[in-house]
Amino acid sequence: MIEARNLTKRYGDKLAVDDLSFSVAPGTVTGFLGPNGAGKSTTMRLLLGLDRPNRGRAVINGKPYQDLPAPLRAVGALLEAQAVHKGRSAYNHLLCLAQTQGIPERAVVSVIRMAGLEGVAKKRAGGFSLGMGQRLGIAAALLGNPNVLLLDEPVNGLDPEGVLWIRNLMKQLAAEGKTVFVSSHLMNEMAVTADHLIVIGRGRLLADCSTAQFIDGHSEQQVLVRTPDVVQLSELVAREGGQALSDGGDTLTVHGMAATRIAQLAAWARIVVYELTPQRASLEEAFMEMTAGSREYCGHRPAAAAPDYEYDRSSS
Repeated sequence: MIEARNLTKRYGDKLAVDDLSFSVAPGTVTGFLGPNGAGKSTTMRLLLGLDRPNRGRAVINGKPYQDLPAPLRAVGALLEAQAVHKGRSAYNHLLCLAQTQGIPERAVVSVIRMAGLEGVAKKRAGGFSLGMGQRLGIAAALLGNPNVLLLDEPVNGLDPEGVLWIRNLMKQLAAEGKTVFVSSHLMNEMAVTADHLIVIGRGRLLADCSTAQFIDGHSEQQVLVRTPDVVQLSELVAREGGQALSDGGDTLTVHGMAATRIAQLAAWARIVVYELTPQRASLEEAFMEMTAGSREYCGHRPAAAAPDYEYDRSSS
């Protein structure tokens, strides 16, 4: 169990985390989402005792991280996958960590196999690709078989096979009753991995609910209808306060009306309907709607396709 209560962290005049409270329960994969600059990394550092809050408290299994008697056995964390001794082999990096916590050497062998690092276990970590470094970081997080995992962008740099591997691993660990707290910018990945979401913006809590509730509550629902009587059905929908948009053919997109009510109207008017499909918004669409007012950095679409300057190519 992870608990944050009224966490507040300020760096100079910047308020990075603002009176933030939430809890992460075992047995589920909980996604931690927010725009750039929302305070996700700072929050994870506060949970792991790497920064001290100006106010509030963060505990893991009822204790601050620094008070845990054997931290690697209680908590596994991936914050900076590349933070390893570049001259050490993957095996020796993990062995060194294990020896600091009294973890047996067989655990090193186990996590190397689990992470798919057998072929590079004796190679220096400094020569690893980004994806291989991520695998090493995840292996280190699982070294002590902890019940709590905090993972910051765990799929960063992984190929499709690696993404599927970490997705299934997180689900398996949650199914075993472990607490899995994962931060990611990949909305499509979170949509198929996270059971629960904690969303923050400008350091404050925006949402704490299931993934399905978040999508349903922060996006407009619409219904796709295919019918040869587009005009008549559109008029009926409009009379009921809905809005029907035609594609110019036999398809309508209906906003503001449930599929069951559209079916009732069509049946009453004896309108033939070929298809009636509720359209569920994506997690990305719901996230963009929810955080629209909480983004610290916003890009703007350029007015022209080409830049209004030219490179000096004479020296290239």
